[in-house]
Amino acid sequence: MAQLVCSDLTLGYEGHAVLSGLSFSVNAGDYLCIVGENGSGKSTLMKTVLGLQKNLGGSIRWGDGLRENEIGYLPQQTIVQRDFPATVWEIVLSGCQARCGKRPWYTKEEKELARQNMEKMGITSFRDRSYRQLSGGQQQRVLLARALCATRKLLLLDEPVSGLDPKVTAEMYDLIESLNREGITVMMVSHDLAAALRYATHILHVGREVFFGSIEDYRKSDFARRFLPGEGGTEHA
Repeated sequence: MAQLVCSDLTLGYEGHAVLSGLSFSVNAGDYLCIVGENGSGKSTLMKTVLGLQKNLGGSIRWGDGLRENEIGYLPQQTIVQRDFPATVWEIVLSGCQARCGKRPWYTKEEKELARQNMEKMGITSFRDRSYRQLSGGQQQRVLLARALCATRKLLLLDEPVSGLDPKVTAEMYDLIESLNREGITVMMVSHDLAAALRYATHILHVGREVFFGSIEDYRKSDFARRFLPGEGGTEHA
């Protein structure tokens, strides 16, 4: 079942288009990697899908009972965010805010959900520590636990391994893959085309030209010859 259908989208800022004519769909259980050069519109697409900015044209439709406030989102981290003065527990629990509506407190069920997601991410022992004192990999696990508190169906991840060392990067990719195997749909912006081809089921390659399709079809496409090492590719995703 399609959870997201984007048709003939035009994306940009203040009337200036950075990407146009974009059409793709995401089905339940998919693992879609969005790749492309810097400035090609990857993060803009994420923000538009989330309703954080308006599309300049085309349409975005939700399915499978999803709404914008029922999506788990892990944004790119800034220096200011890495220094956020809150405990791990406070940050993870804040992922339940959309469930609260106008209610100014968290229920026992929401607190239990936060506890379960902390355990799933292996960060229970950090519960009372300040977020700013954690390593980059630990912080990403906290933010992923927070995103899981917001959704049971769809995760949007914007460069989730940016700035992490190779060992922690591999651990984060394995965590995301395990969540996908449990049935959570994943949309991930990445510069790592090799990882996308290893973990994803589908590729959305944006830029001067656009490709959307399965990993198998991508490998057979002109994009593979241009971008994949060993296939004659010299350009960078």
